[in-house]
Amino acid sequence: MKTSDEPSIAVTGLAAMGSALARNIASTGRPVVVHNRTTERARELVDRYGSENLVMVEELDELVQRLEPPRAVICMVKSGRPVDDVIDSLLDLLEPGDLIVDGGNSDFRDTERRAARVHDRGIGYLGMGVSGGEEGALHGPSLMPGGHRWAFDLLEPALVAIAARADGEPCCAYLGEGGAGHYVKMVHNGIEYADMAAIAECVELLRRRCDTLDEVAEIVDSWADGELDSFLLEITARILRVPDDLADDGVPLLERVSDRAEQKGTGRLTAQEALELGEPATTIAEASMHRTLSSLTDRRSAARAATPASLTRAGSSTGVADPDAVASALLGTRLVALAQGFDLLDAARHEHGWQLDLGDIARVWRAGCIIRSALLVDVAAAISGGSPHLLEDHRIAERLAAADTGWRETLCAAIGTGVPVPVTSAALAWLDAFRSERLPMALIQAQRDLFGAHTYERTDRDGTFHSSWTPRPNRSGSQTES
Repeated sequence: MKTSDEPSIAVTGLAAMGSALARNIASTGRPVVVHNRTTERARELVDRYGSENLVMVEELDELVQRLEPPRAVICMVKSGRPVDDVIDSLLDLLEPGDLIVDGGNSDFRDTERRAARVHDRGIGYLGMGVSGGEEGALHGPSLMPGGHRWAFDLLEPALVAIAARADGEPCCAYLGEGGAGHYVKMVHNGIEYADMAAIAECVELLRRRCDTLDEVAEIVDSWADGELDSFLLEITARILRVPDDLADDGVPLLERVSDRAEQKGTGRLTAQEALELGEPATTIAEASMHRTLSSLTDRRSAARAATPASLTRAGSSTGVADPDAVASALLGTRLVALAQGFDLLDAARHEHGWQLDLGDIARVWRAGCIIRSALLVDVAAAISGGSPHLLEDHRIAERLAAADTGWRETLCAAIGTGVPVPVTSAALAWLDAFRSERLPMALIQAQRDLFGAHTYERTDRDGTFHSSWTPRPNRSGSQTES
């Protein structure tokens, strides 16, 4: 129920997420004014759910007139120019003390620019990540708000009321100034990319072992009953069991879904940001890259046609991986994806001057969001208890060590049968690199020094050095490598 000092709320942009979020807010007893660029969608929503405290308006000026100050307008439109268009319209209508909330997947840099712009008008701005899909938005999403602190404080009761809850705690926390909230959502989506790809790779390996997708679903169900429990694994088991109703021939629908994966760009943005900050988020980057590769259907077909039949191993059932080994590979990959995500968040808080609380972020992700999983309980405990780098936590290190043998067995089986597992293999390579005493980068430094005089550092003395890299003659007078 709205209290007297809370802002009155409107939602503009009534696609699936916006409509669900408006209904969620209305279900808490708070009246919600709803608006959409095409009026018909707003009318359909109110006609169907109007008794849920929803009031439709056709124009933004009417929306503002319907709200008592202070006003909070939650914008759920497509990221990019549409958000700026809404802000342009609202700035001439709102008053100092009112709020604008961008609940889409905006680039955090755009959010920082917009927050600075509206601040000059005395208007509060929040860039808020909303995760959970349509169902989560309706029944309890994970909320990641950032921006003006006073704006969050004003809207906090309403946000806490609609957020998912884990162990009685709302999955909503103020994450910092400027674009902090949208940055955290971007990293969440990058982890999501990796998680989805790892599950897809592991399911593909199980398909080489099982006769039917129902058998694969049974294995996935067993995983979801243990430490691998997650929303994405639960919906995977569900997907595997759905028949194709259009054909009505008993063939699973998944068999007829194109393998050309789409992406809206947040995974790619995460990978780009990792490169900018010098964080090796290789698993997240590979998940985005493999989606890109999947879209190159003509080139894939041409490459397959040019491959000698003797090398076409896809579909082979020899050397199939044991389900327990595949589970270990999935566990390890998911932990690595989380580790890379939190490493990036730690780098970002230093780079951008945000007061990101990584423990709060892990707790906000425990329920409501797409990457919610049992693992996040342990991750939250690890981060809250010490280093932000998960590899340095003994509990996480022990779990990764326990997964090691099965993980390697899984990759060997995949390579032997020609099943591409780029994300699962990238995760293990990243882990091996961090745990190695010496990496093969010494040769790269020597190469750079030889052809470009870029210098190198030594292990036995301080400073930087440059060498001619001229081989010395041996005793017979011939040249030998030094």
